[in-house]
Amino acid sequence: MKSYSSGTGLVYSTESGRMCPSCRQPVAACTCRQAGALTPTDGIARVSRETKGRGGKSVTVIRGLPLDAPALVQLGKQLRAACGSGGTVKDGVVEVQGDHGVLVIAWLEKQGWKVKPASGKAA
Repeated sequence: MKSYSSGTGLVYSTESGRMCPSCRQPVAACTCRQAGALTPTDGIARVSRETKGRGGKSVTVIRGLPLDAPALVQLGKQLRAACGSGGTVKDGVVEVQGDHGVLVIAWLEKQGWKVKPASGKAA
């Protein structure tokens, strides 16, 4: 008999929407994220370009920014405006549509962030 209790838990509910994987509460009522817990980072923003799972379209991805959710959303908005394209912020990662690695690295460095290209394709 196969056991399906792998500990992944509920990720979406039709009643309350997305669920937090850590505290198993709706994202709007999440207790672990409201505590202000930031993901541990080394303070270096890593910029890469990804196409996997996006229908072959390029997305510039920024990881490792030690910011809380509202500050990260604001930074993502500024980055999208600087690049002149769309994007989103998901799970502590900023995504900007298109291949804007060089522009994103220059913009972040101008803002005072330490930045590294995460792969040879970002710069």
